[in-house]
Amino acid sequence: MKIKKIYFILVLLATQFAFAQDGIPVYQDYFSDNLYLLHPSMAGAAGSNHVRFTNRKQWFDQDEAPNLGTLSYNTSLGDQSGIGAILFTDRNGYHSQTGGYLGYAHHLLLGRSEADLNQVSFGLRFGFIQSKLDETQFDLNDFDPIIAGIVQSTSYFNVDAGVTYSFLNFAGHFTVKNLIFQNRSIFSEKFESNNQRNYLLGASYGINTNTPWAYEPSVLLQFIERTGEQSVDVNLKMYRAMDFGRLWGGISYRRSFDGAEFIDGAEVKNQKLQYITPVVGGNYKNFVVAYTYSYQTGSVKFRSGGFHQITLGYNIPNGKPSFWEQDMRNNGRLRPRF
Repeated sequence: MKIKKIYFILVLLATQFAFAQDGIPVYQDYFSDNLYLLHPSMAGAAGSNHVRFTNRKQWFDQDEAPNLGTLSYNTSLGDQSGIGAILFTDRNGYHSQTGGYLGYAHHLLLGRSEADLNQVSFGLRFGFIQSKLDETQFDLNDFDPIIAGIVQSTSYFNVDAGVTYSFLNFAGHFTVKNLIFQNRSIFSEKFESNNQRNYLLGASYGINTNTPWAYEPSVLLQFIERTGEQSVDVNLKMYRAMDFGRLWGGISYRRSFDGAEFIDGAEVKNQKLQYITPVVGGNYKNFVVAYTYSYQTGSVKFRSGGFHQITLGYNIPNGKPSFWEQDMRNNGRLRPRF
């Protein structure tokens, strides 16, 4: 029988699933055609105005399992501006966060026209978040009365900022989440490491095949300032044009650069946090639906199973060329989606 003793893995996992970076966690939402959740500079940048609803849940057979829901909308205002809004609720056991964001983006066209896409976009997003710890369900007979029945909450304001550069088939993003440090002090009045600045650097490239198929490799790097955590996503999406719209699918691989030591028998081993996330989706006219599943690999994890996520959306045409319209109007040139 193998005995595994975890030293740092719980801390590593907590930063991914709980509230180490207060606000909307960075999962693979962007991989299911929902870039505005990640990058404020994408407000009004696409070929349509986006309405998106997502629900992400783990461990369906467990009460109080991690559960994240978001509702977002972003729209263009003329040729050079865009606005967006996000509402979210994130629950994990007896801890929860609820909040909202309002954002603005400015798009500066550097090329002669949208057909020769050469654009820089700047975005700001202002958020208000409430964190809450609710222990009213704790049984006084089974738990320490000092903690049973306690309800604590705190609210704070923060800002996300980002820039996107799009050139023909290429797009690059740089976003900083939680620019302003806020001390939550929900568990005590002492300093708590909270609301950490999270730096995101992403890039993608659209590959046309002059057939109904198109491909889009992309990458996303994350760095959390106060803890020094780092991770990378390597992604590949495939698109297939259909008479009714398009079908698409892909796979994402996330790997943390931070390791965790554990004991396996008499041997000390090291494990890095890793996720494999496939996605399938489609567009029927202006409707969007996608399913994403994130599975953690490795010897040490809380239990089997992973995160299931459903994305539902609606695209409202805004006069700008969309992914496939750009493809047809420019002899196969793709307008990047990232």
